[in-house]
Amino acid sequence: MLRFLHALFVLPLLAQPVAAATLEEMAGQMIIVGFEGDEPADAGIKAVVSDLEDGRLGGVMYLKKNVSSLQTVRDMNALFRAASPDLPPFITLDQEGGAVERLTREVGFAEIPNAKKIAANNTPEQAEAIYARMAEGVAEQGFSVNFGPVADLNTNPDNQIIARFGRAYSADPMVVIDYNMAFVRAHRAAGLVTALKHFPGHGSSTADSHEGFVDITRSWSPDELEPYRVLIAENMVDMVMVGHLYHADFAGGDGETPSSLSPRWIDGVLRGELGFDGVVISDDLEMGAIRDHFLLDETVVNAVNAGMDVLLFSNTADYRPGLAREVLDILMSEAGADPAFAARIEESYRRIVALKARLQ
Repeated sequence: MLRFLHALFVLPLLAQPVAAATLEEMAGQMIIVGFEGDEPADAGIKAVVSDLEDGRLGGVMYLKKNVSSLQTVRDMNALFRAASPDLPPFITLDQEGGAVERLTREVGFAEIPNAKKIAANNTPEQAEAIYARMAEGVAEQGFSVNFGPVADLNTNPDNQIIARFGRAYSADPMVVIDYNMAFVRAHRAAGLVTALKHFPGHGSSTADSHEGFVDITRSWSPDELEPYRVLIAENMVDMVMVGHLYHADFAGGDGETPSSLSPRWIDGVLRGELGFDGVVISDDLEMGAIRDHFLLDETVVNAVNAGMDVLLFSNTADYRPGLAREVLDILMSEAGADPAFAARIEESYRRIVALKARLQ
């Protein structure tokens, strides 16, 4: 019965008609960028609004620097929504609990513990109630996407980015699955979209992809796919966020292609083996693991060819108000030269529109 109900929840999304759009508008929906500013009148906010109005952008990414007060956040998000009323923008943030929060007690938002503490001190049912209160608060500020839950397994206690901050629920896949479901259910009830992360699994890694290249060839285990396998089968996945993780067996022998740019991981494992046909979003494509190894055009083209639907840029490495336009120009140039690439854009657009139908 549970699986049947989840199927009813998802099938109407896939049946939504694709809005008429030019290829450029379709490509614009594939881009999410970070921005400068924390007041509606700031130049960075105006640049984002202009891109949304012109159909050159699919959404925005908040960092803590963008949050001066809850009121200004609500005002900015109202501007973002008004700029694209027919196809609502993905207005995104990382609000996991613990150290990874953009809305904090400093601005009057109720904080919650990290995933490890949630699982240690609460049943999945109790956790769902905690996440429901958080999700309602996030939705009240005008957000539409929360980048969570963390589906990583806590298998490496010395992990620099997952274990260090208590971001994983457990080393046991079944425990992770239970709390991931609680997180997703709570957010769906609040009208929010979620993103399982960090595919194919960051919990066993021995380095931080924010800083540079992360090789999981020796540390990674197929068990790390189990949360994705189960939640996909139960139609409990809105988006999957792919990390920048290198595994020699999935990199085509080049010694540098991470999972976020790898067709073997995205088209092969995630879509083929695990059967996921929803929206795939990258982790921040300005992290050191990408920026130190690939030019912007290589990053964009390789990610789309690998099966990526949404390209996420924090726009922090070298802030440029025109970054969305740069990415869009790369997408359009490649689409003009390669009909198969243009078809990829159209395929991603259909998935994005189906998911955004829930935000209408």
